[in-house]
Parts: sequence; C-alpha cells; structure tokens
Amino acid sequence: MELGFIGLGKMGMNMVTRLRQGGHTVVVYDRNPELVARAQGNTGAIGAASLSELVGKLAKPRSVWVMVPAGEPTEETIHALADLLEPEDVIVDGGNTNFHDDIRRAEELAQRRLHYLDVGTSGGIWGLTVGYCLMVGGETDIVKRLEPALATLAPEKGWAHVGGAGAGHYVKMVHNGIEYSLMQGYAEGFELMAKGPYQLDLAKIAELWMHGSVIRSWLLELAAGALREDPRLDTLEGYVQDSGEGRWMLLDALDHDVPVPALATALFTRFRSRQADSFAEKMLAALRNAFGGHSIKKREVPLSPHG
Repeated sequence: MELGFIGLGKMGMNMVTRLRQGGHTVVVYDRNPELVARAQGNTGAIGAASLSELVGKLAKPRSVWVMVPAGEPTEETIHALADLLEPEDVIVDGGNTNFHDDIRRAEELAQRRLHYLDVGTSGGIWGLTVGYCLMVGGETDIVKRLEPALATLAPEKGWAHVGGAGAGHYVKMVHNGIEYSLMQGYAEGFELMAKGPYQLDLAKIAELWMHGSVIRSWLLELAAGALREDPRLDTLEGYVQDSGEGRWMLLDALDHDVPVPALATALFTRFRSRQADSFAEKMLAALRNAFGGHSIKKREVPLSPHG
C-alpha cells in the first residue's frame, strides 16, 4: 500500500525501512532534511520537503503515519495535517499519546470527515528485525484499510485492533506500566544479589534465568547484556527518567479505584532516583533524633538555602 510517514528518528526510520522491505510505497517527511535524504538513499522512500508536498504526493484517500515526539510536536503536526488533508483521509498516531487526547482528536477530525487511528507501538530499536507489537484503536473499516502496513510492521500475531478511539494508546499505557513494575522487580532482585553474602556473577545468573526459568523475558535478556558489559554497573548513575505513561496509568487507576502498588513503587522509585538530596529522608532523621535521641549524620558544610 501507499503511506505517508512523518518523523524519521531512530524508531521512525526503522519503521520506514521495514515498510519498504515489505514492498510498500512510503512518502517521508522530517523537519531535518538530512534524515529525509537518508531515508531516500537507504530505503528507496520518496522524500518530501514539506507536509504539503508529502500530502500532494499521496493518492486519495491518503493515509499518513505520524511518528514524532509526544505532546506538542504531535499535536502541532496533526493540526497542520488536518488543514491539508481531505475527507476520507486517515491520520495514524504511532507515538505515545494520552488516550484522552486520542478521543478528543478523533472527534475533532470526524467533524472534517477525516479518520484517526491511535497505534501503541512497542519494540523500540529492535523492531526493525523482530517486528513491532502494535495496539490499534479506531474504526474497524479504517483499521482494515491500514492492515497491509500493520501486518508488515508487526511479527506474526503481533498486532491487534483492541477497540475504539484511544483504546490502542490505553493498552500501550498499561503495557508500559507493567514494564515499569517488571523492571523494578528485576532491579530489586539484582541489587540484593549484588550486596548479599555471595560473590555472584550477575550476568551469568541473568543468562541462566533465560533458560527455562519462570521469570525469563526480553528485559532479562537486556539485563544480562548490560551486566556482561559492566558487571557492577559502575559506569552508570542511578538516575532514572520516566516518559509519562506510568503516571497516566496511576491516575487512571485512581479514577477507577484500582490498586496498582507495584506500579506506584516503581514510579516513585524513579522520582527518588532523581533527587540528589531527599528532604523527606532528612526529615525522618530529624524526627528520630528529636523523639528518641537516635544518631544522625550531619553535613560538614550545610547546603545553601537554595542548594
């Protein structure tokens, strides 16, 4: 099939490559013209110098896949596209968007007789070779229109239409929340082994668990690779960002009175990892000292009021 594709970062470029390997015609655009030229040279994609040129090179009814950073970049791109497209054209958001925004967008675009699919995309930089897991939300007949591209991007049984507008990104949100919890579990277990009574080869254990163990997984495979390269992770700082989906899942769980303690712990651990100096922990020390005379450890040089 023919598809427009906007956003040629690492993941976007790999997706275009996989689409081209599957025989699809892909018209690409990125604000960085060097990436457009690279996609043309490496994949045989058709380049466009602007959104309007991309739209003009696609036959009607058009389908355009947006793969740009979540938030304002995606919002701005979709608004600009909506002004260029015509009735029965389709916009696909393959990034990490809040499902509430998907519902709003689908309603706004429907007023222009434009269609909208939200596709939760998992697979990262490995998706080029193994395929992407695609969680698709939107109208059934529009999903069928995009099925050839979805089937090419995904491995066998690796994509599904999971519901109406927003459902794809909702399922991806939960997927990422589970990922947070799994990573936290592995992190805690490996920390205990690193500090426990035995001199354990952590990479060897991670590799061992990959064979027949109940907790084998791709994340564990990645852990084994990281530990082989740096057995005690001495080159890393324990500073962990979050990309937003864990927060969204926690808020949705609160809205529905669903307890998600594993996710909450994983998310709050990431928050704490980014604090060079925890006020809460200093308060704990002060309180224990005040009520029980417990020992405290004072700084040699106090921080400045704004430090």
